[in-house]
Parts: sequence; structure tokens; C-alpha cells
Amino acid sequence: MGRRYNSVMDDLLIPVGSDDHSRGPETAAVTLLEYGDYECPYCGRAFPILKQLRETLGDELRIVYRHFPQNNVHPHASVAAQAAEAAGAQGKFWPMHDLLFEHQDELADVMKYAIKLELELYRFEADLSSERFADKIRFDHEGGVRNGVRKTPTFFINGKLYNGPLEYEALLREIKTASEIAHRSR
Repeated sequence: MGRRYNSVMDDLLIPVGSDDHSRGPETAAVTLLEYGDYECPYCGRAFPILKQLRETLGDELRIVYRHFPQNNVHPHASVAAQAAEAAGAQGKFWPMHDLLFEHQDELADVMKYAIKLELELYRFEADLSSERFADKIRFDHEGGVRNGVRKTPTFFINGKLYNGPLEYEALLREIKTASEIAHRSR
């Protein structure tokens, strides 16, 4: 059986909204929200696990990503987050997100990923240099701090903090438990 979801301190304070980047249907029984950092090795480890969960659970799972760059230890994290947002402005947030995690050790030059995604380069470069998305990234980060996020990745499953191990089976078990609860309450 999964862990109990009853601690008020574990509740997500800023609910998922239309400004969040999500994969999967809004009607999914379970929403897994990640506060992540593109340069964090633990987020890099989580990336294939989340991909496998999406493949296993299909429309039962919606994944939401919020930026939590830890600039003090990851010098390219903020630029990578801005690159994801700039790609998102051209309808390619998730492809950029995936490329950034797939090439986590090569974040110094995000232009090559914009080229690979066939983005409008002038617009992409202008968005990066103007820091057009800095407020969005800061809002995500500050929301994470308000939600008690101290490290990445931090996950919330249906608005409840997940404290378990960063392993496929453990996350799958928690998601299935959350899904059962969601289906019973419908």
C-alpha cells in the first residue's frame, strides 16, 4: 500500500494552472508535478523514469514541469530554463525540455538545440538575451520555495509531496495509489 496523503505541510500551495507546462490530459487521474533543474544530475536520473511512467500509464498520468534552477551549483541551469521557455513560445517546450535532459552535460550552447528543433533562431536568441522568461522562471522557483522545495527533483503527486525513492517501481506504486484514491472520489 502507498503512503498516507494527510499532512497539510505536504500539500502543494500553488495548484497546477494554465501557465504550467504539462504532458498528458488535464482529465488524467494523476498529476505528477516536478520541480526540476536541467543541470541537476538527479533530475537527469529522473528523466528516463518519468518517460517510462508516461509510456506505462498513458492517459492516466499528466506530468507537469516547473523550473527550480539551482544557480549556486549549476551555472547553466537558468539559461537552460530560459531556452525551454523560449522554445515553448514557439510551441516546442517539451522537445527542448527533452533535449536539455538528454544532453545535460552540454548546456553551455543551447543554440544548437534551437537549430535542431528548427526554431526561428532570431526570435529564440532575442528571447534569451532579453531574459523575457526570467519572471516565469523566478515565479516557478519562488513557488517551489513556498512549497518547501529545497532540492531537485521534488515531486508532488496529486498535490501531495512525494518523499519516496527516485525509482520507477516506487513512483509507479505511489501513482497507482493516487489513481485509486482519485477514482474512488469521483
